Amino acid sequence: MGSPRIIAGTARGIRLHPVPGTGTRPITDRVKEALFNIIGADIVGARLFDMFGGTGSVGIEALSRGAAFALLVENNAGAYRTIKANLVHTHLDEHAEVILADVFSCLRKPANQTFDYIYIAPPQYKGLWKQAIQGLEQNPEWLAEDGWVIVQIDPKEYEKITWQTLYEFDQRRYGSTLLVFLERHPTNNQFPNVITR
Repeated sequence: MGSPRIIAGTARGIRLHPVPGTGTRPITDRVKEALFNIIGADIVGARLFDMFGGTGSVGIEALSRGAAFALLVENNAGAYRTIKANLVHTHLDEHAEVILADVFSCLRKPANQTFDYIYIAPPQYKGLWKQAIQGLEQNPEWLAEDGWVIVQIDPKEYEKITWQTLYEFDQRRYGSTLLVFLERHPTNNQFPNVITR
């Protein structure tokens, strides 16, 4: 896979520096474009939390399209440096914070802000996406009342799980990538809407 690129917005066409080694799983252009087509104009002014930052591709794409802020957490020092370099490369570093840390430690701390979109694309086949959702359920103030949690996994990793405070309202498959969409349980709507965008 070549270097990821920014698809739209102020940094359109810029190719990002890849993370050295094979420890990260970059999102493909096809999946990223589909994701942001689903989110649409709602990304403008939004706040996004990317739990497993990788190259920074998702957070930087969000900023390029008009997001107000992106928080990217990464526990790999090489990936952390790559994200920082890519933010400078795209001139979007003033609108982002990058933290070198274990994301599960972050989730155990009080949230100093809430996020409209929380993106979970962890290393494969370790069940980390489930741990991340559990962490959010234990500390729900990370997610805005009408926010979305979006999980990127291999379809083979997927399990249908009944969560305590979140529910899955849609999923989309693109080859070997599955996007799963969750939000808070509705208070008045017993039958949540599926994405129609």
